[in-house]
Amino acid sequence: MHNCCKSLTFTSLIILLILTSAVDAAQSFIVSDIRLEGLEKIPDGTLLNYLPVIQGDPLDETQASFAIRELYKTGFFADVKLFRDGDVLVIRVKERPSITDIQFEGNSDIDDETLEEALKGVGLARGRIFNRSLLEKLTQELESVYFSQGKYNVKIEVEVEELDKNRVNIDINISEGIKSRIKQINIIGNHVYEDAKLLDEIQLGIPPGWAFLSDADEYSKPKLQADLESIRSYYLDRGYIKFNVDSTQVSITPDKKDIYVTINVSEGERYTVDDVQLTGEMVINKAVLEQLITTRSGDTFSRRMMTETQKALEDRVGMIGYAFAKVAVLPVLNDEERTISLTYTLDPGRKVYVRRITFFGNYKTRDVVLRREMRLMEGSVLASDKLERSKIRIQRLSYIEAVEFETRSVPGTDNQVDIDVTVTERLSGSFNIGAGFSQAQGLLFNVGLTQENLMGTGQALSVNVNTDRANTVYSVAHTDPFITPDGISRTLSASYRKRDAAQEEIANYLSNSWGLNLSYGIPMSEVNTLRLGVGYNAIDLKIGVSPSLDVVEFIAKNGNSFDNFSLTASYSHDTRNRTVFATRGSAQTVASNATIPGSDLEYYKISYDTKFYIPMTQTLTLLLHSDLAYGDGYGDTEDLPFFERYFAGGLRTVRAYNTNSLGPRDLLSNDPIGGNLRVVGGADVIFPIPFMEKPPNSVRLSAFFDIGNVFLDYAPTYNSTENGFDASQLRMSTGLSFVWLAPIGPLRFSYGTALNDVPGDDLRAFQFSIGSFF
Repeated sequence: MHNCCKSLTFTSLIILLILTSAVDAAQSFIVSDIRLEGLEKIPDGTLLNYLPVIQGDPLDETQASFAIRELYKTGFFADVKLFRDGDVLVIRVKERPSITDIQFEGNSDIDDETLEEALKGVGLARGRIFNRSLLEKLTQELESVYFSQGKYNVKIEVEVEELDKNRVNIDINISEGIKSRIKQINIIGNHVYEDAKLLDEIQLGIPPGWAFLSDADEYSKPKLQADLESIRSYYLDRGYIKFNVDSTQVSITPDKKDIYVTINVSEGERYTVDDVQLTGEMVINKAVLEQLITTRSGDTFSRRMMTETQKALEDRVGMIGYAFAKVAVLPVLNDEERTISLTYTLDPGRKVYVRRITFFGNYKTRDVVLRREMRLMEGSVLASDKLERSKIRIQRLSYIEAVEFETRSVPGTDNQVDIDVTVTERLSGSFNIGAGFSQAQGLLFNVGLTQENLMGTGQALSVNVNTDRANTVYSVAHTDPFITPDGISRTLSASYRKRDAAQEEIANYLSNSWGLNLSYGIPMSEVNTLRLGVGYNAIDLKIGVSPSLDVVEFIAKNGNSFDNFSLTASYSHDTRNRTVFATRGSAQTVASNATIPGSDLEYYKISYDTKFYIPMTQTLTLLLHSDLAYGDGYGDTEDLPFFERYFAGGLRTVRAYNTNSLGPRDLLSNDPIGGNLRVVGGADVIFPIPFMEKPPNSVRLSAFFDIGNVFLDYAPTYNSTENGFDASQLRMSTGLSFVWLAPIGPLRFSYGTALNDVPGDDLRAFQFSIGSFF
């Protein structure tokens, strides 16, 4: 291109305009050069790539018109004109403005990101070229998004703000209006199952009057589609193979407040299973695989059972390395007999091996710490069950917040994969100086150094000082979870405790104790652990003012200073998906602690603790828990020492009753004295925080039911005349609980109601603990 112009003595320029003129056929010429004018942001090369003319081409009126149309089709230009300057083709353009920003105002039900994604579908996004003709599509697209959520009263206004440098801002003001409510759902064509039964299977509907927070009557297109699939699945799982949703009609009243939904269905006939065959390449004994087939001859056909059988077969061969196995199902219908024959065909593919395992996101944790949790190694077969177990093991580490596994095929092979493991780490170390308050413990003060992932090694170290009105505790502990390659763990701990039991509103005595403990954890399997330990404990007792009778009697009989050596053992079965705020699995522990014969005091304690997490829905979890414990003396010690007794009542046992208030009481002071048997259980329904789309992982809400008490072999529990266990004295309560793992420490709140309290019970409807550890 060049800028010189030849002097012309005849009528100078032939102007080529898109709207007003073009090159006359008689004035066609050979383009010797191309000059571009008006470009600001678009590179010259971009325009020339779209221009269907190059140097040396002839140009006439037809070709000029075609060139103009092609440039307009790019959407980059608001105006395009062609001129002729001698044999130079001059292209003068006016660029469309670019979009600097898109702002939404008034949208509360649908977030900005969702609306922005919708606008990208019509070509509007930050940084793109602005085309005013798209404004109508913009409004229609946003209305469509709101209509799909049942917001038929939405009003959208768009303002375009022109800026300098050929830029614009788009301001979108949204008045969402009220959501249209479902007034009635009609199902037409169903004869086998009544409307009420089918309506119970779907999300949409008319909620009962008491369910004032329910959104069941809030219409949305995705909900309707999900409900149609629920109805279809209901029929297909009960043998109605030819069931079909023929049509759906959604009508809205003129005021756009009420919605009526009509679903037209054809049920068809019920089919039973005639014959079931398993074919294909049997990489596992066929009889073993056939046991996984749940669709049996003579049973009513169920699509759910058919797909579960497919998955079970694929998972089983996946456990020996056939990670990409496929099971195809060939159904053959006999309409006359109304039967179906199923043939499962197994195609295992090739056995798959792990080439490389790579960890990402572990900025503090060493690779070896994560790698030792893997149940797969580089070079091993890709076993699906070991892959899932590896994920759970890493997810259960207290210093890992989240983990994601990605399996990528190695290019050029069909039997190798790379595994990418991406973790999100928690803050694993802290130095705390803080205070808090608990109804049970009063003012709390703590100074502590805690590191659960010491220098990225996975080892735990804690040094703490905790005080409250009843206790002063100094403790230090160190845990190495892998002192051997087999995963044997070791914990060393030392502690000192000064206790004023009267401040806990139990038997009036003072104690000073210190101890040393060494324990080992031995993994017996992936989910079972045996723990063995030894310990030494020294304790000095002092009688307080107005002590309880059993304290006086115990010290008179046994003295007030003791040196005890103990053995501990426990066996745990733990299948939880997380150690903190689990949502599925269970944890069961049987534990015992006994002093060695020859110690100053000879006694034993045994316990059985359970937690079962049962998913009820995608967001609801049922927790069933129990705590059974018993202790007694042996040899020269007749009973369990009073300072080793169990207590109940409070946030950790039976809520709505004051901490440590249940069980037998002293005859003189009426203070609780504890028991040698504790029976506690309950159920919690764990649910997400209402009105939050993505609730934080550090918060848990639940509705609870607690039951329990403590009992003493030789004394009656309060309000009972029988010594030892008395089922009629199990106290019950129900209420709501809130737990937040805050930076200052765990915060626990509960509000409960006692269900079978008796006069004299110490009740606390609202209970809390801030900054204490549990």
